[in-house]
Amino acid sequence: MRPEHRLPYRAAMDRPPQAAPDDKAIICWPIVNVEHWLIDNPMPRQVLVAPTGAALQPDLANWAWHEYGMRAGFWRLLGAFETRGIRPTLSINGSVITAYPRLATAARDAGWEFMGHGFVQQPIHREADQRGMIFQTAATIRTFTGTACIGWLGPGLTETLDTPDFLAEAGIRYIADWVVDDLPCRLKTAHGTVLTMPYTVEMNDIPVQMIQHHAGGELEARARRTADRLAREAKAGAGAKVMSLAIHPYITGVPHRIDAFEALLDDLLARGDVAFMQGRTIHDWYLAGSDDT
Repeated sequence: MRPEHRLPYRAAMDRPPQAAPDDKAIICWPIVNVEHWLIDNPMPRQVLVAPTGAALQPDLANWAWHEYGMRAGFWRLLGAFETRGIRPTLSINGSVITAYPRLATAARDAGWEFMGHGFVQQPIHREADQRGMIFQTAATIRTFTGTACIGWLGPGLTETLDTPDFLAEAGIRYIADWVVDDLPCRLKTAHGTVLTMPYTVEMNDIPVQMIQHHAGGELEARARRTADRLAREAKAGAGAKVMSLAIHPYITGVPHRIDAFEALLDDLLARGDVAFMQGRTIHDWYLAGSDDT
């Protein structure tokens, strides 16, 4: 099914306002992405190119860049959220659970929601059995957490035209690859309707820091400006909107960036008009108050 057939067009101005819990203006959805990079594969991202300019394998330098995030950066992020009483969504490759059990256990025990993110970090298009991989990932998360996996973010937001059907068949109820609105939308699949979730490619440390190469603090500045604008719109009658923050341990979890991110969390908490919610909770909130059919 083509995307435009799955997702009917609806202008934002035509959507009735929906109140957030405690009449907050903004729902902040923080997402921490943890991934399993296999040394056998081309690295999903590079901070260093090879001296000759040619892609080389094994790519130890870029593998180690990511590995730092799993060993050091993640724990800074865990502390940042725990000390502030915020429980984010963990976008997780299913194989992280066995490859990095210390990390997965810490996130589970801290009450983080687990959102499927493929089994290993590679594009959906390279999966020989996409449906089998999706079912494997969902089952691995369910077994480890004791809770059904209802959310999904494709590695690199990749999908084929069949992906939503496979996801819905596997029990996924919201998909974050469709970054089309500030609110969830209903998405048609062969196995019923699911929700799109307002993920972000603009307040995401990969585009901001590693692709656009902005100076430190740009991610946080965008988030503050976004919160100001959404709050003004809510005050004018537009209702609450979702503001996502997407970060990775090997980028935001490094010493020269973590302080700015912690300051952002403090500022959002101090505003008084922001509700921090997990994807699962946003899904339930939207369905409870939406007039969509």
